[in-house]
Amino acid sequence: MNQEYMKEKPVLPLILSMSTPMMLSMLVQSLYNIIDSIFVAKIGEDALAAVSLVYPLQNLITALTVGFGVGMNARIAFYLGAGEKEKADTATSQGIFLGTVHGILVTIAGLFFAPVYLRMYTQDERVLSWSIAYANIIFGMSALLVVGVTFEKVYQAEGKMVTTMTGMMAGCIANIILDPLMIFGIGPFPEMGVAGAAAATVIGQWLAGILGIILNAKKNPEIQVHLKEIFRPDPKIIGHIYAVGIPSIIMSAIGSVMTFGMDLILVGFTTTAVAVFGAYFKLQSFFFMPVFGMNNALVPIIAYNYGARKKARVIKTIKLGIRYAMCFMLVGMLLFELFPQVLLGMFSPSEDMLAIGIPALRKIAVHFPVAAVCIILITTLQALGKAMFSMLVSIGRQLVVLLPAAYILAKVGGLHVVWWSFPIAEAMSLALCT
Repeated sequence: MNQEYMKEKPVLPLILSMSTPMMLSMLVQSLYNIIDSIFVAKIGEDALAAVSLVYPLQNLITALTVGFGVGMNARIAFYLGAGEKEKADTATSQGIFLGTVHGILVTIAGLFFAPVYLRMYTQDERVLSWSIAYANIIFGMSALLVVGVTFEKVYQAEGKMVTTMTGMMAGCIANIILDPLMIFGIGPFPEMGVAGAAAATVIGQWLAGILGIILNAKKNPEIQVHLKEIFRPDPKIIGHIYAVGIPSIIMSAIGSVMTFGMDLILVGFTTTAVAVFGAYFKLQSFFFMPVFGMNNALVPIIAYNYGARKKARVIKTIKLGIRYAMCFMLVGMLLFELFPQVLLGMFSPSEDMLAIGIPALRKIAVHFPVAAVCIILITTLQALGKAMFSMLVSIGRQLVVLLPAAYILAKVGGLHVVWWSFPIAEAMSLALCT
């Protein structure tokens, strides 16, 4: 990487050049999430509910992978900004090894605990069999996903967002193509139903992971992976990675804990409410994921310039990030408020699902612009190595406020007021972030 690129290029063009590929790839990933659920919903509402129950467990994989990757990303970018290439190589080598270990542990834990977890939510044999089949495939093949995302974070730390985008988009496009073929048994594929959706997801993830490994070996001479560094751990560097990575993992995992709790509250009313919540998460990802894609660009920019002691560039990056995130999320809020029936119509909804889902989307979407500001501020804390503050904000928002508020509102006002817990929690999050 040209060492002047991150330090000297005007901030706005720098953000756009680094974030645009990531935002595009995240949009494709969001599209795949929605299309995945659209095809599953054609099997039936119970099938959508079954996949929605597994969604928090999938988020745990993402939490571990991306959270640890954020720690790697920030540390590698910091060393590059400070001109310490050897330490950047060491952080990369040891990070990839640790990411591989994480992937193996996730696979073992997921296969063992997923059936136990799913039986907590439903005794419906059809829903349970679908959700267990889906979870077994997702967890059984998750190791290479972790490795692939770890490589993506290396590219992001260097500012190579097009390389990152290549792997992510290849995996997502493969997933989109394979979904209907494997779910409904089109062409040479057997009809697999819900399990077919999981298989398509895993194949896409493996393709992205393999591409990540190949691209690092062939197209990434700036950062070297050294086997000798893998087996000669540097406690200080590993400590720095985990100092940012562990709070980031916890922060992401808290989202899964929140989803666990919300599913428990909603299933007490009806499984249709769980399906609505699952549909909401797929739809909101179309707006949140591009903002997270921009975050992936902001972390190395802020961390690099922090390492280079360029304070003015750090502050300008934060301000521009907030501005563009707000614009994106305002568009999302307007669509949710004006066209909720159209959005839910993609999931083959019943009348009950529409009756629950239309007011739910309108109430939840109120918090989108506020969430945009919070996301950028949390990202800033991570990039500056102050991930503990990010973790405290996430704990406060999702566990201290959102879940208790949802429980109280469910008891006092019923299902239709539960959704106000999201704007309430986001308001608290903004105050704490600020």
